[in-house]
Parts: sequence; structure tokens; C-alpha cells
Amino acid sequence: MLERIKKKQGGFTLLEMSVVLVIIGLILGAISIGKDLQRNAEYKKVKQKFVDQWASAYNEYYEKYGVVLGDSQVSPTLAVNANESQGVLDSFLDAGTVQYTGVTPPGRICHADGSSPAYPNDTAGRTASGPDLHQLFDEAGIRMPPARAEGREDRYVYLDSNGNPQEMAVCFQWNPPETPSNSGNVMVLVGLTPDLARHLDEMIDGKPDAREGMFRQQGVTNAAAAAVGGGAPGAPGIEWSSDNRRRFADQDPRNFDEDQVHTVVAHYKMNQ
Repeated sequence: MLERIKKKQGGFTLLEMSVVLVIIGLILGAISIGKDLQRNAEYKKVKQKFVDQWASAYNEYYEKYGVVLGDSQVSPTLAVNANESQGVLDSFLDAGTVQYTGVTPPGRICHADGSSPAYPNDTAGRTASGPDLHQLFDEAGIRMPPARAEGREDRYVYLDSNGNPQEMAVCFQWNPPETPSNSGNVMVLVGLTPDLARHLDEMIDGKPDAREGMFRQQGVTNAAAAAVGGGAPGAPGIEWSSDNRRRFADQDPRNFDEDQVHTVVAHYKMNQ
């Protein structure tokens, strides 16, 4: 007598399928969150190991010489690279005017190695025309941040939100009174993606505002609303005028994952 062997067909129930999908979703979510956390940690490292250390080196130079970078020790004006335009700044101080018009202020002090990244000119049309940044610190016996490599201490490489490498760099300059991106001596930071700029702004002065506080965007004016964020002319509060949808050197939104992200320039006001 032949016995029939009933074969049961195996399969997933609807409940089991739901559990699997939930687990997959949690894994993907954890990976995405992990990437964001890793990038945020990298931004904190940028501030601690590059921006803060350059600010400390700048302050140490002032403590050693009693003047800021490139200023005259004999007849100081407390302006970065004042030796380049000593007569101009003396006239400015003697006049006591609130306007600084018709005269190009001293050029910024950078490391002149002839390589990228390029520093876009500011509203005064300035370029790097002062003494070499590295030479000043070497002469003073002040160690620069390790940053990217020996001889490139003014550079720092990081990954943007699309995973592409970006290079930021540092200079110092003096901004005349009424400069919207901070008057006085500032650290110029170029090569910042918009999200890095906002993170630095929040960590430095507690408010990611492109037009207020110690950390501001170059070129944002107080007379009109920025392209991003809107707001009435002259009203407080402007967002950084770019975002991570834009590709490098292009203001038109593309939002392609393979693009290198657009960058902005920031001015960080120094204490001296």
C-alpha cells in the first residue's frame, strides 16, 4: 500500500515579510544616520584642529610681537598687513572719519605657494599681496597647525556631503569699518561647503546666520536680502546664500550625487 507523502510548500507569511522589511529599513536608516554623524564629527574636527588652532597661532603672534600679522612694530595701527599701506592707514586714523572710501585697504596675508584653492577677491578687489603667512610664523618660532601636510599648514582637506574631497584654506586680512562681513582683523576661510559653513557658524557664535555674529559670509550685504532666506532689506537674519544642491563654481541647483559641492568664503573676526 503506497502512502502519499504530502509536501508542504514553505513560504513567508505577511507578518514575517513585514518584520524583514522593518529590519532592512532600520539598517538603511542606521547607515544613513551613521554617515551624517561621521560628517558632523569631521566638521567638529575641522574647527578644533584647524580653525581654532589658527586662531590660537594668530593670538600667540600678537602676544610675542605686540602687533598683529604684518603690522609695524615701530608705528602700529593694529591692522593686519598695515606695513603695506602704512601711510594710507595713518591718514585714515588721523582723519577720524567713519568712511573708508576711495582707497584700497591692505592686501590679505596668505601662503603664496602658487597652488589652489583660489581666493576670490572681496568687495574691495583685494588679493594676497602681503608677506608670506608661513614665513611670518616661522620667523616668530610659532608652530602652525599640522593641517594637510608639511609646507601646506594653511590647507585642510575634508569630504563634502557627496563624498568628494574639498580643500579649505586660511588667510588673514583687515576689513575697513562698515564691512558687512565683519570690520577689523578677520581670518578668511575659503573652500567651505554650505553645511560646513553653517556648522562652524553655529559652533563659533551660536547662530548660523550669514550676516551676524563673529562668523559671516563674504559678500553678504546689510543693504539687501540674500538670495537664500529672503527677508526685508536691512532686516536682521540672513541664511548662507548657497546650499548643497549646487555644484562647484555653479550657483544653479542640480542636486546630483556625483557633483562636487559648491563652496563659499567666510570671515571670522579675530580678538586682536
